Amino acid sequence: MNVKVSGTLSGTVVLPASKSQAHRLLICSALSGEKGRLECSSLNDDIEITVSCLNALGADIRYENNFFDIVPIDRPVPGAVLQCIESGSTLRFLLPVAAVLGADAVFDGHWRLAGRPLSPLYEQIKSHGVALSAAGCFPLTCKGRLTGGSYSMVGNVSSQFISGLLFALPLAKEDSHLQITGPVESRSYIDMTVNALETFGIVVNRTENGFFIPGGQTYRKPGNLMVEGDWSAAAFWLAAGVIGSGKIHCKGLDYRNSLQGDRAMADLLRKMGARIEETGEGLSVFPSELHGINADCADIPDLVPALSVAAACAGGTSVFHNISRLRLKESDRVGAICDMLGKFGISTEASENTLTVIGGKPRRAVIDSRADHRIAMSAAIMATVAEGESIIECAGCVAKSYPAFFNDYIKLGGSADVIGVG
Repeated sequence: MNVKVSGTLSGTVVLPASKSQAHRLLICSALSGEKGRLECSSLNDDIEITVSCLNALGADIRYENNFFDIVPIDRPVPGAVLQCIESGSTLRFLLPVAAVLGADAVFDGHWRLAGRPLSPLYEQIKSHGVALSAAGCFPLTCKGRLTGGSYSMVGNVSSQFISGLLFALPLAKEDSHLQITGPVESRSYIDMTVNALETFGIVVNRTENGFFIPGGQTYRKPGNLMVEGDWSAAAFWLAAGVIGSGKIHCKGLDYRNSLQGDRAMADLLRKMGARIEETGEGLSVFPSELHGINADCADIPDLVPALSVAAACAGGTSVFHNISRLRLKESDRVGAICDMLGKFGISTEASENTLTVIGGKPRRAVIDSRADHRIAMSAAIMATVAEGESIIECAGCVAKSYPAFFNDYIKLGGSADVIGVG
């Protein structure tokens, strides 16, 4: 859908459940030996895709009244077809899991997913007892059973490769050594995976350059759990609060204890001059006079679209470093951000690994979201400080991570009118 957006935002927004944590707790629950419940205040396309794939493997996961009731996988369904649609996390997490279960599964997907990186995870799985069909196209067939042993994974392509192996290798008969070479990016996502595993009684031992993972382990049900609020979604409202003219209270965030790397959004905005206050149930964000910033985004790539909006409204120049992986997301996000900000009248420059944003005064624009949820949400926030009404094409893509985004946008005082199908 195409959406016409405008307006000033203020008030309270309740954050959706963390997509990243929900993936991890659902996978661990489906691999445990007992039925369980998981409280999750909201759904999105990616969470539902992971649930569908786990059910295809043999789990029985049902959602009602903000709770998942989970019957774990007893015996994997042979030849299960896992429809990953456009969820890279689902594919990368569950490919090793299906392999270690010996499910002889078939993975399918849509659009850019086939072109998103799967190496070196693909080669490591093939070298440990599993036959895979050709990479880069769907369907991707997976036959055989993944064995333990020595694994090597580069740390700067996707942390999801490492997380996928961490889910799977405790179930292998053999012990495993997982060596991580080069710089590790998005380290916080690996920490979230390790935390989820430890919650379910799985032992993974950190080594100097990776992990030692004992084989033959069993996932154990820890009791009922709750998915915390999503810092990745909060980033857009935090940006809206500091660039706008009204206070926004983000409810449902745990600033002190969350392992989500995207909680860094609050710290980076403060470095830009933002006024942000902690409350008992989240953060309050106030209109602020911002200045440019230099930020290393190796561990927080998903924040760059929202950060670029704050930078566009700041005085001076901001430079975001180590952003090359953004070119391999749902869109080429570096190109998409430059195009979006350029349409709003903001100057940018991009190199292979840096993005420079020069602050200015946004004007109304027509934005092609490139079917990328984070670009669509960033454009909607930028529109709140641009004169007149702006249009976001293919805005329905927000359902991938935040289906209620435009509903919350309207609750905060914005206008979001569907004007056609793009």
